[in-house]
Amino acid sequence: MLLLTLKSKLFGGMTIFSKIIAGEIPSFKIAENEKFYAFLDIFPLVEGHTLIVPKTETDRFFDVDDEYLSEILVFAKPIAHAIEAAFNCNRVGLSVVGLEVPHAHLHLVPIHTADDLNFTRPKLKLTHEQLQKAQQKILSHLN
Repeated sequence: MLLLTLKSKLFGGMTIFSKIIAGEIPSFKIAENEKFYAFLDIFPLVEGHTLIVPKTETDRFFDVDDEYLSEILVFAKPIAHAIEAAFNCNRVGLSVVGLEVPHAHLHLVPIHTADDLNFTRPKLKLTHEQLQKAQQKILSHLN
């Protein structure tokens, strides 16, 4: 976690998420518009775990501009529906933790129980092929 928070030393003042949005670091993109970027978490709690990131680099979620706060769920809604259709889950859980990367972000996680949103559990170690397959499953259900 400390390594990821040292943004100025590692990424020239940009967070790892800003580098992903800029295309400088590859990602498994799910959706994008002028304000937000959605991509698979490469260390997911469960397969299909997706991050929604504002393109405006702001550390704390509730410091994000009001316009962005009001629009992030609207952006996330079709992605959540696609995740639900793509994976066997009860619903898609939402979480804002914000400790790993100093860039506001929303987690969309396919869940069966509230414990599936337990971020202290070990993360999955999926292969590139498994992440690509998860990406394609979500994209196939995204309008």
